Order: sequence, then C-alpha cells, then structure tokens
Amino acid sequence: MIEQGQNVPQVTLTQLTSEGMQTLTNKELFDDKKVVLFAVPGAFTPTCSNAHLPEFITLADKIKAKGVDAIYCVSVNDAFVMKAWGDSQNAEEILMLADGDASFTKALGLEKDTAGFGGIRSSRYAMIVNNGVVTGLFVEEGKEFTVSRAEHVLEKL
Repeated sequence: MIEQGQNVPQVTLTQLTSEGMQTLTNKELFDDKKVVLFAVPGAFTPTCSNAHLPEFITLADKIKAKGVDAIYCVSVNDAFVMKAWGDSQNAEEILMLADGDASFTKALGLEKDTAGFGGIRSSRYAMIVNNGVVTGLFVEEGKEFTVSRAEHVLEKL
C-alpha cells in the first residue's frame, strides 16, 4: 500500500466533460498542485452518495481556502457513471475521475475484492497530495467511515 512520502503512481484516470472523454496523466493532475483526493467503493452507493461525496461538496470552499488547488473523487467506475453521479450531486467543485480498470487503485495497493457486489473496487480513503507526493493518507478499516471524511481531511490540512 502507498505510504506518506511516496509519489502517486504514474497511472491515468478518465473524466467525461462537455468536450468529451479526457484521459488525465499524473502530470496534469498533480504537478505543481496541492490536491485532496478521496476514493469511494462505488458511485451511487449509500454511504458514498449520502455522506462521503456530499460532505466534500459542502466543505469544498473551506478545503480550498487551506491552499488546496483541486479536489478529486475517484471510483472504480466508468467516466459516464462518474459524470452522471457528479451531476446528480451538484459536484461542480469536485473533479469526478474514473478508474475504469482499477489500475490506479491497484497501483496504490488500495483495491478490495467485493466479489458479486462489483468485483475489484477501491477501498474508502482520502489523501492529501502535494506536487505528486502523498503528504497525508487516511484509509478506512473495514466498513468504517471516519478518517476519510471531509471534516477529518480539513482538520489535517
């Protein structure tokens, strides 16, 4: 599993915008930026839709006021699903990023096999990334939802 002080792995993520599908590299996502990235097991799932994403939406201004350039939400879903989920949640301040084949999640060592639920998914976590280096990592244990919450990340900034 990735640790504080390590570089984010060189893997691309995708985003669907009004201009079409975009493939984003680490350079575009992390170079010369302070970023908060949080990951969820699945778009449109209960905890993710009722608490995790909404809390980051609500606190986006406060998080950015701490010197954060961007907030990213990552899930092992396709870019169409991530866009639809972001639109349904009014997540204009959050970049909704798809890790369709779980390559980013696996490179971080944060995958979990949910078997019949959805196969390989992401663990629930949040991280602070400064110029490509993980400076804060908050990984949930089991089905917990405490350390990856927006409030907790805001306290750590």
